[in-house]
Amino acid sequence: METQIISSSSNKGSFTISFEQERMWLLEQLSPGNPAYNIRGAIQITGRINTDILEQSINEIVRRHEILRTTFNIVDGEPMQIIGSPFKIELPVIYLQELSTTEREREVQRLATQIAFSPFNLSKNPLWRVSLLRMESDRHILVLSMHNIICDGDRSMGIFFREIAALCEAFSSGRESGMAELPIQYKEYALQQRQQLQGEILKTQLTYWKQQLGDNLPVLQLPTDRPRPAVGTYAGASQELKLSQNLSEKLKLLSQQQGVTLFALLLAAFKTLLYRYTVQEDIIVGSPACRNLPDTEELIGYFGNPLVLRTDMSGNPTFLQLLSRVAFVISQAYKHQDYPFQKLVEELRPERDLALTPLFQVLFVLRDDLMPRLELPSFTLTPVDIKNTFVPLDLCMFIKDTDLGLVVTLEYKIDLFEDAIAFLTKVRYEF
Repeated sequence: METQIISSSSNKGSFTISFEQERMWLLEQLSPGNPAYNIRGAIQITGRINTDILEQSINEIVRRHEILRTTFNIVDGEPMQIIGSPFKIELPVIYLQELSTTEREREVQRLATQIAFSPFNLSKNPLWRVSLLRMESDRHILVLSMHNIICDGDRSMGIFFREIAALCEAFSSGRESGMAELPIQYKEYALQQRQQLQGEILKTQLTYWKQQLGDNLPVLQLPTDRPRPAVGTYAGASQELKLSQNLSEKLKLLSQQQGVTLFALLLAAFKTLLYRYTVQEDIIVGSPACRNLPDTEELIGYFGNPLVLRTDMSGNPTFLQLLSRVAFVISQAYKHQDYPFQKLVEELRPERDLALTPLFQVLFVLRDDLMPRLELPSFTLTPVDIKNTFVPLDLCMFIKDTDLGLVVTLEYKIDLFEDAIAFLTKVRYEF
């Protein structure tokens, strides 16, 4: 089931890691092989697909993206990216068509979970794996897993799957890939980041975050179903909630009328809900920064520097007043989004607690539908959900903006919560 490398040549060299990768490297040292930092994705391929061409397409992506042949090791006392020359993989194919429909669906979930959450060793290539599950002669599921140190979730996954579609279509027609070479590779992004974030720029960014976060950062006191364990675990679950297209459009219209982003509107609503649960007037929620360099738009890699979004809920503001506060905090955070999260933790030195993640315990993400259903002449690609069973934070809310409306996915620690949907839809009023 492991992705097999069938040929490889010597390494191309070692290069500095990005600040994002440095944070993930440190987390990996604390908890080696932790599957909570595996990023998973899957697509169903409906139609006739030639597995040799699919394998050829994957190997072309490996050639295009150096990050897919990158490992990490200590060089002269520092963690470095070790970039190998292009290699070829042999795509594992697992045949399930002999099983009954019920058995097949059960086996798909079992295998997808196994592929997605098996641990990686950062010093060994590849830090990703892919397998093809054959359901029927014209229906397959391609399952992909990458370590977070080389992948920023749906963004990188979407790039991988879109390139699969384009390359398979080209190679099936006997054409060259037709894809332009990438303007930069991830190692160049990491080097540029290190060169730019120095001196006065770094000092200015840090000054903002120290003023914004200051001392005595609040811990969100969510009313959990179970007592918090002394040492945090990563056992988790996920649930999905779909908002109607009509409601989704009304929310978008409201954000436009108020002159704010949909992200700001939804975050303000989420923080209102958190306030109703906790009655805390100082609420911090984390959210990943956006890619802010045009050359990285189509690059697979880890660009997920977390932003710490702190909102003052005091004074019994109206929702529109709160929305204005939230929008302002977001705009300022994005202006200072390049300051490395790991350095921020080192500077602020929050009180260490093995049961809590530093600075924030709840994550909020709004993302576009980066892997919609793709209709191609020879086949159709449809995203397949793989339930998450490892969650690094107490509660994570992911909202995907699709053509059919907003889709909310809640990931939560089962050590703390029985049912996240019930938790968020039954507001408690004991205050």
